[in-house]
Amino acid sequence: MLSALTRPAGTALSRSFSTSAQNNAKNSPLVSRLTLYDIAHTPGVAADLSHIETRATVKGYLGPEQLLDCLKGCDVVVIPAGVPRKPGMTRDDLFNTNASIVATLTAACAQHCPEAMICVISNPVNSTIPIAMEVFKKHGAYDPNKIFGETTLDIVRANTFIAELKGLDPARVNVPVIGGHAGKTIIPLISQCTPKVDLPQDQLTAITGRIQEAGTEVVKAKAGAGSATLSMAYAGARFVFSLVDAMNGKEGVVECSFVKSQEADCAYFSTPLLLGKKGIEKNLGIGKISPFEEKMIAEAIPELKASIKKGEEFVKNMK
Repeated sequence: MLSALTRPAGTALSRSFSTSAQNNAKNSPLVSRLTLYDIAHTPGVAADLSHIETRATVKGYLGPEQLLDCLKGCDVVVIPAGVPRKPGMTRDDLFNTNASIVATLTAACAQHCPEAMICVISNPVNSTIPIAMEVFKKHGAYDPNKIFGETTLDIVRANTFIAELKGLDPARVNVPVIGGHAGKTIIPLISQCTPKVDLPQDQLTAITGRIQEAGTEVVKAKAGAGSATLSMAYAGARFVFSLVDAMNGKEGVVECSFVKSQEADCAYFSTPLLLGKKGIEKNLGIGKISPFEEKMIAEAIPELKASIKKGEEFVKNMK
């Protein structure tokens, strides 16, 4: 499903942000219009959400012929569409199905709401963001400051796991997570955690591995019934609301995201970003890191480059 948000000044969200996240959006005072798009069920979901006693209006759009109307006037488009992972699958296994969906939806965005912020959740993010960028280039609407790969769930997980380990309040823990959004490309910078935490190497290695494989932990626990949805809905909403706050003029809003970057030996890389009215105001970069983290970056780069190339080649070969 695609969800489109309109701010009080005007915001839109896109393709299956999940019912939980759509509910968050309907409840938010930041949203004045919420439009939903999918190839099935959206009118029912929209009718259900519309009964919530907040000012945001909700409408569901169904099928390709209604996509234009869904996107018209959107300020933010969120794309979580596609198939979920099942046990034994990697995020890259989703590529063949999700790549086409992301290409179709971003092409529609480039044509019908080219000024909107685009937030892509659909996996594999390490490939779908290059797809989104190349599609926008094809349509002459390219602005790398407005296209985001959502990696917020990695930060949410890192904060939670560190808080559990050290007996801290998770709401007060902040662990930047850089790199990408799959396996060893997920690089938690525990050396930059606030508040500062000290972990022996065995604990550091173990918790880093858990953060990197946390999505698989959920997939296995659901035993074939899907992947992370509730935590993803929370994380997706967190990023979108931070972005809308920044668009509305709030200062000092920082979130990590997988974006076009020059911060590493890679065309795309996730780092903390200062957000503003026009998207990325400043890339805050990697900062000071430990030798352990330096090694993780070096090991992640080849995989990231391969995933990026795969996304770019997909668009290049599109008919």
